[in-house]
Amino acid sequence: HEIPQEMGNFAILIYSKMNKFKALFMSFCAQLTAVIGGLIGYFIGDGINTIFLLPIAAGGFIYISASDLMPELRKETGKKSIITMSMFILGIIIMWLTGLME
Repeated sequence: HEIPQEMGNFAILIYSKMNKFKALFMSFCAQLTAVIGGLIGYFIGDGINTIFLLPIAAGGFIYISASDLMPELRKETGKKSIITMSMFILGIIIMWLTGLME
């Protein structure tokens, strides 16, 4: 799942008119923070109750999609806009159904 995520991040940076080298470097730095966070979590993770971490992470991703990506979707018009919004809503429904199955 990391490869498509990084490709998406790279595409967003290129779309925002950043040159390719700088976009690749910024993407690398962002991924490096995940490695550092993983190492910190590995060494101090035994003393942390992780049941609260998933809702915080999910809320962060929902906030990012609602505040940053949704305005970009609103700029599009026509069939492409309808398909994109439908896939966004389908993703939310799939997450909700998955939560019901648990």
